[in-house]
Amino acid sequence: MSKAAERVLLLAEPLAESLGLELVDVEYVKEGGSYILRILVDKEGGVTHKDCEALSGILGDELDRVDPIEESYLMEVSSPGIERPLKKEGDFIRFAGNRVQIKLFSPFDGKKSIIGTLQGLEEKLILIEDEKSCLLRIPFAQVAKANLSYFD
Repeated sequence: MSKAAERVLLLAEPLAESLGLELVDVEYVKEGGSYILRILVDKEGGVTHKDCEALSGILGDELDRVDPIEESYLMEVSSPGIERPLKKEGDFIRFAGNRVQIKLFSPFDGKKSIIGTLQGLEEKLILIEDEKSCLLRIPFAQVAKANLSYFD
C-alpha cells in the first residue's frame, strides 16, 4: 500500500465505521494520466449508492481539511464488487467456503497463482482446497493479492 493510501486509510476507517460500513481497501493509483483514490466499502446486506455518497461527502471534507495527498486526484467510493479483495486475516476466516484466487509474491508448489475453495486461516496459514482436492497451507505473508473468484 502506498504512503498516500496508508494516510487516507487512517482517516477513512473511523469515518466508514461511523456510518456502519467496513473499509475493505484503499488504493491510490495513476490511471491514464490521472491519480485515482479508490475507497472500497462493504456492509452486511450490501452497500447502497447512499452509503457511498455519505462516506464520499464526509471523507472528502476531511481530506480537504487534512490535505494528506499533494497531487490532484479523483476520489471513487464504491462497493468491492462480486470479486471482493481479501485483505485482512479475518477475511480469510469470514469467507471460508468461497472460491478464491490468490496471487503470490513467489511460487508455492511451482505456482504463483492458486484458485480453489477457501477453508479458513490457521496460525497465519491460509487454507485452500485446490482443484485437485489437495489442502494447501499458504503463508499469509506470501500473498500479493487475494480475492473472491466467480470467474476464471
